[in-house]
Amino acid sequence: MNAPYDGDRAQGTGGPTPSQGTAPGTPVPGQVPAPAPAPDRDPYVQDAYDYDPYRSQDLSAQDPVAEVLYDRAAHPPPPPGTYQEAGPLYAAPTAPSYAPDPRVWAQTPPPEPDGPSRHLPYGDHANTTQFVGVDSLVTQAADEQPEPDAFAHLYRDQEAAPRTPAEEAPVAAPAPAKPAGRASSLLKSSALMAAGTIVSRITGFLRTLVIAGAIGVGTFNDTYQIANTLPTMIYVLVGGGALNAVFIPQLVRAMKNDSDGGQAYANRLLTLVVVLLAGITTICVLAAPVFITMMSPKIASDPQQMDVAVAFARYCLPTMFFMGVHVVLGQILNARGRFGAMMWTPVLNNIVVIATFGAFIWAFGGFTTSGVNASTVTADGVRLLGLGTLLGLTVQALAMLPYLRDAGFKPRLRFDWKGHGLGKAARLAKWTFFFVLANQIGLVVVTQLATWAGSVAEKQGHSGTGITAYNYALLLWQMPQAIITVSVMTAVLPRISRSAHDGDAAAVRDDISYGLRTSAVAIVPCAFAFLALGVPMATLLYAGSGSGAQNIGYVLMAFGLGLIPYSVQYVVLRGFYAYEDTRTPFYNTVIVAAVNAAGSAASFFLLPARWAVVGMAAAYGLGYAVGVGVAWRRLKNRLGGDLDGAHVMRTYARLTGACVPAAAVAGAVAYGVTRWLGSGVAGSAASLVAGGLALAAVFLIAAKRMRIEELNSMVGMVRGRLGR
Repeated sequence: MNAPYDGDRAQGTGGPTPSQGTAPGTPVPGQVPAPAPAPDRDPYVQDAYDYDPYRSQDLSAQDPVAEVLYDRAAHPPPPPGTYQEAGPLYAAPTAPSYAPDPRVWAQTPPPEPDGPSRHLPYGDHANTTQFVGVDSLVTQAADEQPEPDAFAHLYRDQEAAPRTPAEEAPVAAPAPAKPAGRASSLLKSSALMAAGTIVSRITGFLRTLVIAGAIGVGTFNDTYQIANTLPTMIYVLVGGGALNAVFIPQLVRAMKNDSDGGQAYANRLLTLVVVLLAGITTICVLAAPVFITMMSPKIASDPQQMDVAVAFARYCLPTMFFMGVHVVLGQILNARGRFGAMMWTPVLNNIVVIATFGAFIWAFGGFTTSGVNASTVTADGVRLLGLGTLLGLTVQALAMLPYLRDAGFKPRLRFDWKGHGLGKAARLAKWTFFFVLANQIGLVVVTQLATWAGSVAEKQGHSGTGITAYNYALLLWQMPQAIITVSVMTAVLPRISRSAHDGDAAAVRDDISYGLRTSAVAIVPCAFAFLALGVPMATLLYAGSGSGAQNIGYVLMAFGLGLIPYSVQYVVLRGFYAYEDTRTPFYNTVIVAAVNAAGSAASFFLLPARWAVVGMAAAYGLGYAVGVGVAWRRLKNRLGGDLDGAHVMRTYARLTGACVPAAAVAGAVAYGVTRWLGSGVAGSAASLVAGGLALAAVFLIAAKRMRIEELNSMVGMVRGRLGR
């Protein structure tokens, strides 16, 4: 670390004295030179040592690194002619007769205990200012540096005479190895959370494959999808959003300020969630037929489908209770620095559900052989699937208890809610409630239309065209966003938040631009890959579900290009969250939901039933494209009219230019292989591999010709993650 030059550097060094052979009149380091007689002084020749008894302006001892790192733009010098000429050490300063020596920068006079003090020209204190480089900031980010003694300079003039080398203090022993600090702990926690999220996504995707292999992707699966979606919708609406946005920050604040470390507040919050969700769950289980009718009037009009859907719903709706318990316990652990449990326990849920549907296949056979539907499924089969789904969430919630015990938290029921801030926190959650409500209304509209179109299309001989195809294609389509964009912004978001807190709009703009351009290197090719290779992807992954897999591929193709605005929207909204603005994201969500609902309705009424859900998938991307336009303009105004738009658009345009020929070649190759080998498992795998290699080769060649610099950054980041 570089520090400004210390005026007492020459003292105590054991330098030679006049009695040791120094010529008379020669300045000796560590001693105050005698001032020249006044009559002999030349007023036109400045002696930098004449008025400086501590030799703080010895030009030969100046630290050149400190001078270079001194931020003169932040501390501009006074106008010429306003410097105060130094006078005697303990006398009042005299009026300046001439300007200071222009060769001396940032003069550092000695302290004056009794007389008027002279300040540094640039406003910094010589004994408390430290200059550090970027390397020091990075390598010492986790170290707790001791605060410098701001009053040590007051006693320098009382130090003893210069000591000989034999009298110098012994060299201190080397410091022990530094323990890992908060920075390394944060990196480990982030890596653990990211790994848990990726594994949870992968097992969740495998879960959909097993479900499709057991009950297909037609209307029978639609009944299960609606029943399994209901608890999530209701939980998020009545309290899930408020828990994450309002109550959890209050929990962290209570841990910091309360004498018991937030133990009582956490137990009150846990008790409130348990009581509230227990009551709501009981009501919802009794009102299951009403919710099924609301979600899908078409299913409700078929008595057999209605009975199966209500049975599934009464097994699935209690899972909302365990969702709430899991979230509260997980956030209590997060507030105590235990981040892994909340990200890894959903993997247990996925494993239980995979085992449940695997047992269904073992008992009743796969869908391609059993052809199970709402009229042929047995009560035991419905009970097996329903209980397995409920057991998965139960295991996920109860798995948190050992982690709580290890963290020292003891769950207790506490009903003394009044006067402890829970009511105030609930009032603060209104914008979060409206945000979730807008999302859920749009989801209900899409679910109603998709199940209706899927039911009509299946009667026409086209399976896999309902809400199941929509949800499965959406899950696969969202994986690049969850892995790539979220990973990039996880690293960038702390910088954005700090810059927004400091009022540095330029830094916020640069980080938003970096996040957009870096994630685009992977997101744009993935979007075109879905467009070109959606059908072989779906027919390979969902081969066990029968002929409906091809229709899922068409839905995935329709989602394809919408991945670009979907990812951009995620990055842009981080800018508003950095400024603690939640109202603008709410309005933006309303716009997206409205456009999505309108586009879905137009697709339902204007397109044939087989293609209605395909149109709804395209409307989903259209909604985010409109939302990006609105959010971009608002954030641009927030940052002073500049969002680095030209640079960002140039990157996206170049990536698109490289992806268009790559997607065309990949699609042609995949189509040719499919025509040659068929659309079975082997043909789909071969077409996907051949098309993927063609897309990657053409894209890399075109990107290299276009000199897309962000591609190098992404490749470097991937190599760093892989440790190469």
